[in-house]
Amino acid sequence: MLCGAPIGDVRDASPRLGEVLARADIVAAEDTRRLRRLTAALGVTITGRVVSCFDANESSRADFLLSHLRAGATVALITDAGMPAVSDPGFRVVAAAVTAGVAVTVVPGPSAVTAALAVSGLPTDRWVFEGFLPRRPGERRSRLAELAGERRTLVILEAPHRLPATLDDLTAAFGPDRAAVMCRELTKTWEEIVRDDLGALAAWAREREIRGEITLVVAGRPGTSSQPQPQPGTPAAAVLSAALAAEVAAREAAGIPRKTALVAVAAEHGVPRRFVYDAVLAAKNDRSRTDRGHQRG
Repeated sequence: MLCGAPIGDVRDASPRLGEVLARADIVAAEDTRRLRRLTAALGVTITGRVVSCFDANESSRADFLLSHLRAGATVALITDAGMPAVSDPGFRVVAAAVTAGVAVTVVPGPSAVTAALAVSGLPTDRWVFEGFLPRRPGERRSRLAELAGERRTLVILEAPHRLPATLDDLTAAFGPDRAAVMCRELTKTWEEIVRDDLGALAAWAREREIRGEITLVVAGRPGTSSQPQPQPGTPAAAVLSAALAAEVAAREAAGIPRKTALVAVAAEHGVPRRFVYDAVLAAKNDRSRTDRGHQRG
């Protein structure tokens, strides 16, 4: 069983996670010490055998775990946080089990990827998980150049000491005006969520020492809708303009900065950001005229 572990707050663990860890014949953990801390916090006693399973030994450990699975043992695989095999050890074990025809099940749990995506305020209907970018600057820039035309929202993981350089490279590849969200230490005591464009986030990161787990959510490249847009000045254009302005206003009311809301709404509707900006400006002018009319009345 693949076991999703809390990414920070232990209260996010499901009751089922505790039950599986307590009953499994073997618990394979990325860090056995962290596993002990987790089970202590959950009030769970592991009755099976505990073994390590991390990047350096996963290939050999896969053979060991597979032999026990074939013998009918229940194996629980857990990483330090989030879901095994998603930018964490576990893929080789799952692949070996699938190849051998052994059933693999999952105990769903928290994920920094989906948590950051949900809280970002950027489009979530279609998105891409890029994981960790290459560490070497040249390779990272080459990869970002390949991603610059991606229209889906991007989710990227990064180490804190590389964050400033990565944001600089993102700014160079995608442009300084691309909306992005930096999520740090999600669900933990020092959780921080910063929403802005890439240029501003890069400047922000250069001015401080950053610690903790980082997840970046970056808006996709704005595209042009394949659907014909209403002609300016027509009733249809007025209806669309009002709808776009209302969506931006709703996102702002939820705490999302206007610039981020503009990009998100434009991306969802496949219209230029300027079109959405003009819609917001028109709605503001309409409210001002209405207010003046009420005052005169």
